[in-house]
Parts: sequence; structure tokens; C-alpha cells
Amino acid sequence: MVSNKSLDTFPRDGYIVMDMGDMEIWDGADLALIREMFTRLVDGASHKNVGIDMSSVKYIPSGFFGLLFDWFERGIGIRLYDAQPHVRDMMWFRQFFVENSRGCFELTAVVSRETSIADDESEIDSLQDTEIMDPSDSNDQMQVASLTS
Repeated sequence: MVSNKSLDTFPRDGYIVMDMGDMEIWDGADLALIREMFTRLVDGASHKNVGIDMSSVKYIPSGFFGLLFDWFERGIGIRLYDAQPHVRDMMWFRQFFVENSRGCFELTAVVSRETSIADDESEIDSLQDTEIMDPSDSNDQMQVASLTS
């Protein structure tokens, strides 16, 4: 069901941008509102590039990235404008958003090369030394069985 509540939008650099106003903390209802606005902008008004002004946002529900990625997979360009430092530090943000020359962040399918799962070289070394078990190998199956018992 589409609510009567709406977000203001404005054009910026070829994108239609949702103005989140002073919404610092989003909950599930806010996420539903954003989903509805995406539907209105993309399916209703045929916009191919959508942005979100994140200048006031301090907390994002876990489903936000999934929502963005669903639209991205449909071929919609996604930008986040003025994201706060703690939002930019989130793992999904660091891995899938790239800062462009206009100072905003674009969703990309390519994992950022600047980001690794492990921030510390010793963690990377230990990950490289980790042996991957082959489930078709009977010795590995016995090791897995002993780990789970």
C-alpha cells in the first residue's frame, strides 16, 4: 500500500534526489517510504538515475543496502550525496560505493579495491594461510565431523 507521506525531490547532476530532510535515524517505516518513493520515481516517472541526500542521516536500517542494490540490479543509477563519515565507514558502503569527481558516492557492482575484509596485514596473512576444505575429500569430511561433534 502506498502511503500519502512523500519526500521532496530535486534534480542534481542528471539525478532526481530524494531530500531526507532532518531524518537522522531511519526505522522500518522510513525504509518503506524510501521504497515507495523509488517506485514512484522509477516506475511512475521513469527516472533512470536516483540519489538520496544523506546529509542528516546518522543511522540506517540493515535493509537499506539491499533496497538500493535491488534497484541497481534493475539498471537504475544510484548515488548517495553528503554521506556522514560513520555511514561511509560501513562495510557495504566501503565495498560498493565509489566517490566520483562531484563529491558524491555511486553504487557500483565492482567491489572497491581500496577496501579489504581485513584492515590489518596480519589478518590478511592469516586469511591467506587458511586451508580451504574440499567437501568431496573424505579426510576433510572427517575433520568437519570432528569439528561439529
